[in-house]
Order: sequence, then C-alpha cells, then structure tokens
Amino acid sequence: MPDVPPTAVDLDLRLVHSFTVVAEHRHFGRAADVMHTTQPSLSRQIRRLERHMGVRLLDRSPRGTELTEAGETFLPLARALLDSAVRAVAHTRSAARPRSVSIGYTTNLIVTPAVGELRRRHPDVEVHAVHLPWNQPREALLDNRVDAVVTRMPLRTEDLDVTVLYEEPRAVVVPLGHRLAGRSSVTLDDIADEPLPRVSDPHWNAYWRVDPRPGGRSAPDGPLIDNIEDKIEHIAAGQAIAIVPCGEYLNRLRPGLTTLALKGVTPAHVVLATRADDHSQLVTTFRQLAEHYLARPL
Repeated sequence: MPDVPPTAVDLDLRLVHSFTVVAEHRHFGRAADVMHTTQPSLSRQIRRLERHMGVRLLDRSPRGTELTEAGETFLPLARALLDSAVRAVAHTRSAARPRSVSIGYTTNLIVTPAVGELRRRHPDVEVHAVHLPWNQPREALLDNRVDAVVTRMPLRTEDLDVTVLYEEPRAVVVPLGHRLAGRSSVTLDDIADEPLPRVSDPHWNAYWRVDPRPGGRSAPDGPLIDNIEDKIEHIAAGQAIAIVPCGEYLNRLRPGLTTLALKGVTPAHVVLATRADDHSQLVTTFRQLAEHYLARPL
C-alpha cells in the first residue's frame, strides 16, 4: 500500500510561542510583560490557538493559570516545534551562505586582487586560491573542486557561465638562434613550416596551433607535450616554436628565448568560468570583483 502523505497543518508559530510563554509563567499578566504586549491581546492569541486546535489548553483560576491535560501534552511538542523551526531557518541560511569558496586559476594568471577583496568583504569565509593545470578548469568546476576559474580560452562552455575579462595579443616564442629571432613581429606565413607542440586536446590544438591555417593547410606537427614546462624545453632545444598568449611569456622568459608579436590572428581571451547552476552569493560576488579587478592584464 503506498504511503499516504501527511495532511498539511496550518499552525501559526507565533501563537504556539505565545502559548509556551504563558505555560512557562502560569500567569497571563507576567507572560504579557515578558512579551511586551497586553493581557487582552495575549488572551485573544491563546483563544485563536485553542479554536484552531479544537481543544482547551489553559484554564484560568483564582490561583493563576493551569495547563489542561491537552495543554500538558502539547507543551513539550510545542517547544520541540519551535526549536525545529529555529534550526530549519539557521540551516537554510547557512546553506545559502557557504563558509568556503575555492577560486581556480591557470598558469601565469593573477587572481590576487579579487581574491583579497573577497576575503576582506567576507572575513568569516575561507577563500582558497587553487592553481590548476591548463587542461583541468572545466573538470575542476564540474566536480566541485573549485567554484570559479580564471583561465584562457579555448574552454568547452556547456553547463558553464563564461565571462571574458580581457584580451591578450598572441605571440610566437622562438629560441634566440632562430632565423626569425631578430624580428619584432611575424605572420602565419612566416611560420608556415615551423613545427608547433601538440597536446591531447583537439580544441586546444586547433586554437593555439591555428590549425588548420586560413588556406586550409595543416599546421606542422611538433612534439606531443603534457605541460608548459616541456613545451618550453622543446623550444629551447630548437625542436619547435610555439604560439602563446603575450601576457604569459612577455616578462617570464627563460634565458635563450624571445617572443615575437604574431600579426593577423585574433587575440586570446582570459575568462572567468563558473557552473551555470551555481547561484551562490559568494560566487556572484567574486564574479563582480573579477570584472572590476581582473578585467585587464596586470
């Protein structure tokens, strides 16, 4: 037999509270003083509760106010009901205001100004900054390792909210002995035959190798890599060059490498990504702070 849902009860908790105060003091006058109301008003509240429940809860006598048998039964239940309501509100508010939030960021992207302001505004919240590998922002969001990520495109955006913070020109990294090293800028035609490192992500390859090229030709294959450090090692060894965001390498080159502006390609985008179904106030606040403090390269 299927379970029958309980019948909804329209019980005014304010009236229940009034009853418990009168029951505690056993006197309408003293209870009215505690509640900062009048005896007639308190009496009306108790009568409303009794009519609603269909039983008499309190008896007045020359000696004061006494609980009826029904009142004795209802009193502990009324106290438990009020305590439960208080806990329900507290737990719900706690869920709406999480005590911690994790902000992810990928290599050479700075989140410190926005993270610092979030900590200042919410000193009771644990704000964690978490470095992520280049290929993990989406997965880290969807498995709740982080609540927001500052990263670079490309990024699969389904189930995510993505905001562009700023653009970065793209550049080419070459070793100092390379034939193009003395130039200030190059085009895709200049590097048409140069091998570029590959990764396992086809979207990343297409974007950062500009593959295929505008004429339909495939970009020459360079070594398969897993991380930025290996890419830099291959470039330093003369085995490849790489297309990179200008901000990533401009001031952080290891000795023996140089960057050249890459002309004729669209700029890269630095973005903030969050889960599309995350409506946390902390995440909303961080989005606002990121748009204010991180919406330009530092």
